[in-house]
Amino acid sequence: MLFIGNVIGIGIVTAVYGLKTLMAISTLSVTAPHFAPALWILQITGTTIPIFAAPVVFAWLLTNQPRYYIKTDFSFPWALMVIIFALMFLSNPLIELLSNINQKMVLPPWLKWMRESEDSAQKVMEAILKMNNIWDVIVNVLMVGLLTAIAEEFMFRGVIQTIFVRWTRNTHAAVWITAILFSAFHMEFFGFLPRLLLGVFFGYFVAWSGSIWTGVWAHFINNGTIVIVTYLFQKKIINGDPNDQHLFNNLWYAISFVIVIALLFIYRKIAAAKDQIPVY
Repeated sequence: MLFIGNVIGIGIVTAVYGLKTLMAISTLSVTAPHFAPALWILQITGTTIPIFAAPVVFAWLLTNQPRYYIKTDFSFPWALMVIIFALMFLSNPLIELLSNINQKMVLPPWLKWMRESEDSAQKVMEAILKMNNIWDVIVNVLMVGLLTAIAEEFMFRGVIQTIFVRWTRNTHAAVWITAILFSAFHMEFFGFLPRLLLGVFFGYFVAWSGSIWTGVWAHFINNGTIVIVTYLFQKKIINGDPNDQHLFNNLWYAISFVIVIALLFIYRKIAAAKDQIPVY
């Protein structure tokens, strides 16, 4: 699906913007005309749609158990959404701590290419998140925030996590294994640990609520917040650089850890009360 999607995307970009734009993307010439919209076409056709389609096809056609795998049920306590909202923001110090630890890791010489690859990916993301007006913000919130959240949650917390639950018969193992795969999928070594933690959050949200939409909501909050904060920084409405990973100190890290554990406990308790299932 990824191959077919990329071929379709290349065809569309070539037809709409020409070979020069396609070559600009291949050489990461981010200042080239139409770079961002052409990149979005490739992203949607080559990544987002295939990642969304794969779990849907698997759940509907291969297993005939869409509700079991994708978990599109909305019958969960809506207080969980409030807890998720709070946890996603109050976990920022922990995310920063893991990011700083990750950044200090030293790669062996034969893996130096990973840093260069991530620097290139950062340039691409900066080009995508270059926003001139509110319309650009809305588009990016929908694309980066919502569509990406739905596609990746359907794939990872829907199908993959469910498969590991069945294989291991252990929810915790399934959540952590899926989170590791989720972080590795993004091919960003220096962002592996914070993305791993986010994957763990998303995994427990879905596992304990029984609904994929709790994971989508958390994923959307994370991605959408990045888009909005980036725009506000670009327009000099706020001073805090969204790429600054030195906003908190050790006290904040400790406080964040305690609050996150407490909120996860409350989340699990509320979710368990719905079905009268034991807390573990």
